[in-house]
Amino acid sequence: MPSSVPAVRWPVALLRSVLPALLASALFWALAATLLFFLAPGLDTWPRLLVFSECVGLTLVATALLLQRTRQFERLPLARRWALTGVVAIPVGYFLGHQIAFVLLGEPMHMVGHQHISTIPIVFTVLVGGLGLHYYATREQLAKEAAARSEAQRLAVEAQLRLLRAQLEPHMLFNTLANLRSLLREDVDRAETMIDQLIVYLRSALAASQTESVQLRLEFAQLRAYLDIMALRMGTRLSYSLDLPAELEQTVVPPMLLQPLVENAIKHGLEPKVGPGRIEITARSVAGGLEIRVSDSGLGLPADEDNSAAARPANSSYGLQHVRDRLRVVYGPGAELRLERRQPTGVTAVIHLPA
Repeated sequence: MPSSVPAVRWPVALLRSVLPALLASALFWALAATLLFFLAPGLDTWPRLLVFSECVGLTLVATALLLQRTRQFERLPLARRWALTGVVAIPVGYFLGHQIAFVLLGEPMHMVGHQHISTIPIVFTVLVGGLGLHYYATREQLAKEAAARSEAQRLAVEAQLRLLRAQLEPHMLFNTLANLRSLLREDVDRAETMIDQLIVYLRSALAASQTESVQLRLEFAQLRAYLDIMALRMGTRLSYSLDLPAELEQTVVPPMLLQPLVENAIKHGLEPKVGPGRIEITARSVAGGLEIRVSDSGLGLPADEDNSAAARPANSSYGLQHVRDRLRVVYGPGAELRLERRQPTGVTAVIHLPA
C-alpha cells in the first residue's frame, strides 16, 4: 500500500503542473480558429475549424510539454531546445491533431491533403504554433533571468552581512578583551565567565557564517551569549530575557538575523540612558507566520521620528535596512520589520516571517 501512494500522486501532480498550460492553449487555439475563419472565408465552417484547431493545438502543446521534460532536451541550451521542440511538435501536432479531429467528427481518418492540398492551414499552424512556442520560450528565459537577479541580490545581501560581521565582531571583541584585562585584576570569576561566553559566541558566529540558515534555538543561544557578555560589561545597567516556545525551536531563520536589532537596542537605547535598562526578545506563532519582537526600555524614538529606517541615525539605519534587505531576499514581500514605541520609554523592533 505505501508504495502505491507515489504512483497515485505522480499523475495528479503532473496534471496540476500542465493543466494551466493546456487551458490557456485551448483558449489560444480557439481564438486562432476564429481568426482563421475570418481571414480565410469559405475554407470551412467555424465549428469544424474550431475542432481541428483545438486538436492540432492541444496535440502540439502536449508534445512540446513531453519533450521539455525529457532529459535529452533539458540538457540543451534554451534557444536550441525550443527550436528543436518546434521542429518536432508542430508537424506532430498538425498531422496527429488532424487524425484526432477526424475521430471526434466521426469521419474516416486519412492523410491530410490526400485529395487536395491547402497551404493555408499548414502556414497558419506553423505561424500560430511558432508564436505560442516563442511565448513559452520567452517566459522561461525571463523566469531564469529573474531567478538569476534574485540570486545575485541574495549574494549581495550575504556579502553585506559578512562585511557587517567583519566590522562589528572585531569592535565587539576588542571592547570585550579590554574589559577582560581589567576584570582579571578585579574579579577573576567574572573574567572567566566572560571568557566562557565569548567562546560560545565566537563559536556560534563562526558556524553562522558558514550556513544560510539556522534553527531559531541556535539563534537565541548566540544572542544569549552576546547578552551575557554585554551584561558583564554593563553590570546592573543591563538585564534581559529570552522567550522561545519549545514548538518554535526548530524553526529555520537566516543566521544572525536578530543580532543587528539587539546591538541597536543596546548602542542607541540603553547605553546612552542613565540608569538600568532591559531587553526582551520573544518569539511566538501568529496568524500567517512567526513574529519575533526585540524590545528595549532605552531612550526610545525621538518625538518626530517615524517607522522608516531612513529616520534612524546613520549607523542604526544601516543595521535596520540590512535586516529589511535580508527579509525581502529570503522571504519576499510577505516578511516585514517595523518599529513600535514603548511606554513609557523604549522601542520594539517587530519581525514578521510568513509561514
